[in-house]
Amino acid sequence: MKLPKKYIPWFTIFVVLLIDQVSKIVVKTNMTLGQEIPVFGDWFKIYFIENEGMAFGMQFYGEYGKLLLSLFRIVAVIVIGWYIYNLYRKNAHAGLITCVSLIMAGALGNIMDSTFYGVLFSESTFSQTAEFLPPEGGYAPFLYGKVVDMLWLPLVYGQFPQWLPFWGGQEFIFFRPVFNIADAAITTGVLVLIVFQKKFFAFEKKPADVIEEV
Repeated sequence: MKLPKKYIPWFTIFVVLLIDQVSKIVVKTNMTLGQEIPVFGDWFKIYFIENEGMAFGMQFYGEYGKLLLSLFRIVAVIVIGWYIYNLYRKNAHAGLITCVSLIMAGALGNIMDSTFYGVLFSESTFSQTAEFLPPEGGYAPFLYGKVVDMLWLPLVYGQFPQWLPFWGGQEFIFFRPVFNIADAAITTGVLVLIVFQKKFFAFEKKPADVIEEV
């Protein structure tokens, strides 16, 4: 059964947010910082870390930097939501609507962390798991929470050759960044958009353009 276009954004965002938030809450309330659980040998692990809000563990330093990042995300989600609405009105390709919805769902998932987690949870440490709604209050003010990451795919371990400048002799891991479901949704949406952009954006061609191509 094919899902009607008007339901694609709602379904996509709901599923991504559900999986993203459930996985984050389970990890945050059951694992300590730095704890890892092997899933498939050494190349896929659940590894709990937190960051200040950027994808794949990157950070935007400074108190005001964190606030600006949170506010920027909120504005971006509003803009993306408006864009999805216009895509539906223009009868855009279902794949395009799905990809943009994945990006919006990923942004929303990390916004929920940075917006609410500081208020709802106690601080995660290397020796203690976080508590939901602690009596003494959360670890950070509204909009200042940390984003939970837990998916780690260290597929390849190796060492840079000695002749390489700067990194010669150092160990490397591919893929090093630790990420979450929200990051994966954003990355998937962007990559599929790039691969199928001609097909997805065909609806924007003017009739004159179509005639010329024929």
